[in-house]
Amino acid sequence: MRYLLSTVCAITALVGAASADDQKQPYNVLFIVSDDLTARLGCYGDPVVRSPNIDRLADSGVRFEHAYCQYPLCNPSRASFMTGRRPATTDVTENSTHFREALPDAVTLPQLFQQHEYFVARTGKIFHYGVPSQIGTSGFDDPPSWQQVINPKGRDRMEQHLCINFTPNFSLGIALAYLEAEGDDSEQTDAMVASAAIELMEQHADEPFFIGAGFFRPHVPSIAPKSYFESYSVDEVQLPETPPQGLPAVPAPAFDVHPANYGVTPKNLQTFTRAYIATITFMDAQVGRLLDALDRLNLRERTIVVFFSDHGWLLGEHGGQWQKRSLFEESARVPLIISVPGAGGNGQTCLRTVELIDLFPTLADLCGLTPPEGLEGASVKALLEDPQSPWDKPAITDVVRRKDRSKKEGIPGRSLRTERYRYSEWDGGAQGIELYDHQTDPREWRNLADDPAYQPTIQRLSRMLR
Repeated sequence: MRYLLSTVCAITALVGAASADDQKQPYNVLFIVSDDLTARLGCYGDPVVRSPNIDRLADSGVRFEHAYCQYPLCNPSRASFMTGRRPATTDVTENSTHFREALPDAVTLPQLFQQHEYFVARTGKIFHYGVPSQIGTSGFDDPPSWQQVINPKGRDRMEQHLCINFTPNFSLGIALAYLEAEGDDSEQTDAMVASAAIELMEQHADEPFFIGAGFFRPHVPSIAPKSYFESYSVDEVQLPETPPQGLPAVPAPAFDVHPANYGVTPKNLQTFTRAYIATITFMDAQVGRLLDALDRLNLRERTIVVFFSDHGWLLGEHGGQWQKRSLFEESARVPLIISVPGAGGNGQTCLRTVELIDLFPTLADLCGLTPPEGLEGASVKALLEDPQSPWDKPAITDVVRRKDRSKKEGIPGRSLRTERYRYSEWDGGAQGIELYDHQTDPREWRNLADDPAYQPTIQRLSRMLR
């Protein structure tokens, strides 16, 4: 009997130890990045855009209402959030400089996970790619960051010459151009990105992994299968209102698109906007496939899922501004959803102001990894546990207004965003300042820079920015 009891106790201890080991099993990370996605999604209150899969991710995580990029352009933004440093530190403010020139020994986010024996891979665009020309290549990637890379190339890349371009003076990567593609989802690059990510999860389900899935849409040219276009009518797409006449002046460097709306007719602008929205819904379908795979593989309960965009995108706001490279809200703001298994706050909205450089320290914190020195963001773990936690860190976005976009020289613009205000300086204020009170002016129409009542606020925010 004593032998039997001791045997039972030993087995019980082993089972208990195994259960404890299971509980200590490291989190996986599924790192999903969309390209040029403004915060127009169902879960962000958009009445037109259908994004059921991203919406259900928001239902299982925390949706950040006030998340901001550090530079509204692909290469600077991605170099920033992947190194956890601001553009002033990476020295990347355009699409032709690699962050390793200034930071040759930087440990990137995926490198940190490699150092802790994670399987680390990416498929699609995580670091910068030139779109559409570099689809199917490694683009402006960082080889030390990954153990495996997959570069799909789909029908969208092969048939880009069929695009309708409303701005023919611009190359397809910066044009208001679109294509209602023949064929099904599986032939498009983003569907191939999702398929490759699913295969990576299947192959490495039994070990901790960090997998980056970088979607190219809705980056222009706006290409998706016809069925996604058919789910929207041109008439349901409304162009943004034009700010009323007689408002206080906005500094000239704040505007990047001249002439307004590129001179494109309102009907063609509606048609293009419909295409941009259709590609969001197509990209959303691929996010759904990733979430379904996590469930099928029983990985959801030990996988952190992050979904966000590298920066926002203007769709004609502010009197006819389009695309990125702007300090206005629609360009600097990004959708950001983080889902952590078992964390408090799931399905809630966080109103605190956070930055994309916060992702690096946050993921390190959640996974119990010691981050490298020099990170310039802050962990938002407390906000994931309680989205209403005290938080007073503002977000800062930089841009340089250049005549020649291949050069670094130009007019520097810096913008500070709190939960209530956006404050921007051009050339340190020498070429103008902007102040918008989002409590009364969420569309940033009325520049309060010369309003005497707001001078104390301007002084306080200027000190914060410096």
